[in-house]
Amino acid sequence: MSRSKSFLTRVRAAAATLGPAERKLGELVIDFPGELASYTASELATLAGVSNATVTRFVRRLGYQSYEEARLHAREERATGSRAYIAAAQAEAPDLANYTDHDSRNLQLSLAGVEIEDIDRLALRLLSARKVWVVGFRASTAFAVYLHWQLTQVIEQIVAIPGAGQTMGEHLVSLGPEDAVIFFGLRRRVAQTDALLAEIVAKGATLVHVTDEGVEPLAAAAWHFRCETSSPGPLFSHVAVMGLCNLIANRTIALADRAGRERLREIERLNDLLGEL
Repeated sequence: MSRSKSFLTRVRAAAATLGPAERKLGELVIDFPGELASYTASELATLAGVSNATVTRFVRRLGYQSYEEARLHAREERATGSRAYIAAAQAEAPDLANYTDHDSRNLQLSLAGVEIEDIDRLALRLLSARKVWVVGFRASTAFAVYLHWQLTQVIEQIVAIPGAGQTMGEHLVSLGPEDAVIFFGLRRRVAQTDALLAEIVAKGATLVHVTDEGVEPLAAAAWHFRCETSSPGPLFSHVAVMGLCNLIANRTIALADRAGRERLREIERLNDLLGEL
């Protein structure tokens, strides 16, 4: 079956042609598409308050031969990390302990296989690079900007990209083997991610890849950190990502040696002079 149209696109396009019962089912699926990805046809019919026959007519109107074909397509889209597939029609009562325990587990699992010596090797590579490029799109932008802000205290030639109105080509043209690239590729990743990573590797730059747990290990990356992002709520948890950033920044500053300390002192002098803080 063609995947040229997403599952939700099919549902929205068919909405105007649906009968009352099918429309009721369609509204549920649009609001909570993850239910179709998870439930059997009978379970979905019960949840929507319609008949099994209505479910069958509904998926065929969307262009699927069977409910299983529709569910497979929905599962494929859920795997991309769309937040639309996370919300549940019958959500459990919130529990603070669920969140704190889950975030703690995510952090522990994400750093379980990381050795401090490996982080130190990364820190020294960043400090020796001609230039450090920190890349992030969508949700990853916040982490790229944050890590850039922390590392700029000891690394002079560092930039967070892309900036407003900039294209990646304007930056990649300057990339070389003496550079290091920290690429945040958290779900949902932009469509050009694989092409960008391939170009970074082709340029010979050292690649540090930071992703969620759903991304397969990238052999071309000098370092690939896969952070657990599952959450008891409808949004991904990025606690482990921030913990990793904290670890990298702290060890880089600690290993910056004399040049780093001199830069820090000068930053503090200028802050005092300008009365900014």
